[in-house]
Amino acid sequence: MATTARESGGGKAGGLVSLFCGAGGLDLGFEEAGFRVAVAVDLRGQSINSYNHNRTAAVGHVADVRKLAPARLDRLANLWLYPAGIIGGPPCQSFSRAAHSTEDDDRHDLPLEFARILRAFNRRSQVSFFMFENVPGLLKKKHKNRYDNILRTFKTAGFSVRAELLNASSFGVAQDRPRLIVVGFNKDLYPGLEWTPPPSSGEAPLTVKNVIGGLREPKYWERGLDLESIPVHPNHWCMVPRSKNFTTPGALVQGTARGRSFRTLDWKQLSPTIAYGNREVHIHPTGRRRLSVYEALLLQGFPKEYALLGSLSAQISQVSEAVPPPLARAVAMSIKQDLERYRVPGQNRKAA
Repeated sequence: MATTARESGGGKAGGLVSLFCGAGGLDLGFEEAGFRVAVAVDLRGQSINSYNHNRTAAVGHVADVRKLAPARLDRLANLWLYPAGIIGGPPCQSFSRAAHSTEDDDRHDLPLEFARILRAFNRRSQVSFFMFENVPGLLKKKHKNRYDNILRTFKTAGFSVRAELLNASSFGVAQDRPRLIVVGFNKDLYPGLEWTPPPSSGEAPLTVKNVIGGLREPKYWERGLDLESIPVHPNHWCMVPRSKNFTTPGALVQGTARGRSFRTLDWKQLSPTIAYGNREVHIHPTGRRRLSVYEALLLQGFPKEYALLGSLSAQISQVSEAVPPPLARAVAMSIKQDLERYRVPGQNRKAA
């Protein structure tokens, strides 16, 4: 018989439950806004290794969200969980504008798994809010019925819901990365409260040069490379440039694209969305090589000290799937401020 949190001496915990946490970009933003993550789960072990590596408490666990329920999450955390919020961004490749998924792609149902766990926790003890992140492709006409069903499921779970498209470039990230953000507040705890999306930072957008200009050249991948020996940062390594495009004068010009595999960054512009598939890592503005993992991390807005673990391909997947921490922090702060204003009588409180 499985041991329960109570039987093993675990206590009670509020905080957040993070689903599909990846390497932790979304969670980092919420942590920077003052929230605490009680337990985080992801299907990929290398992502969880990276998640825990960057935190003092190893709250990340490998688990399939489709097989989870509150009791199982209790056991993973060794705590009785009474979360204040549920956050997460289900894998979005099946909704991506660049993807060609089929109607029976099982990833289509992952947002409903998020909603199922949200509802189960809310029945145990009322959850104050949830935050769901995904790609704008979910708004495409072909996904309309699916998207409407997701929103309906959130509302049925007991939450007022608002969705907004936000671009990471508006929050200090040197990347054109629009994301669909859905936030819901518990209708019983906060009747009439609706999420107020965060305003743009108001500052001029950062450029590629602002973020990665002046970095030393990275190491190229080689078998058995000691990552700790890499200058600058252990993630400052990249694929070996094998295509003749890298040595052909004029083949790779700043700000141009030759299909998805050869998008060359412009020093003076934002990076296009970091969403790398097989050999689709963006080309460095010099045109001589692809970006290093570290350069991609910085363009995603991660702190300089944040480090990913695993193979080069695993790190590329982790940085591609991450939520930019500055965007996550802005959303987290907006949620926090809405809740705080609601609790203060007479300040922006809407009638039930």
